[in-house]
Amino acid sequence: MTDKILLSVDSDLFKLYLFYAAVLVVKVGVMSFLTSRQKWSKKVFSNPEDAQLRGGKFDLSDPDVLRVKRAHLNDLENVLPFLALCPLYLATGPGERVAGMLIRLFAAARVLHSFFYLNEISLWRSVAFGVGITITTYMATSVICFTF
Repeated sequence: MTDKILLSVDSDLFKLYLFYAAVLVVKVGVMSFLTSRQKWSKKVFSNPEDAQLRGGKFDLSDPDVLRVKRAHLNDLENVLPFLALCPLYLATGPGERVAGMLIRLFAAARVLHSFFYLNEISLWRSVAFGVGITITTYMATSVICFTF
């Protein structure tokens, strides 16, 4: 633990968090774009009025569209908790080298997870997911233990 205030914009570690938080938010947005692109390229829409307006078909079961949507949903389920939890973890005064490594590793794991998901590489997708969830669990446990 350190006495340095890590939730200050003067903190290199907090700046690192801000950078990777922005990268992850952009990545989640890219997943939204990829979902739309997949729908448009296949002319498959999840609302009847969109299908009618755009000359496509209403279909909630297209496997290619569903794959991108599931990857996007997985991002929302994992990135958003990390974005909320990481500042709490930083407030506990963790070692800066370990905390920096965890932030970088989480971001890399989430980028790789999406790549593996979209390219149907199941084993490595699971590994990337495991790395991310382990980091989030570690941070949550650290915050809980810090409060007692």
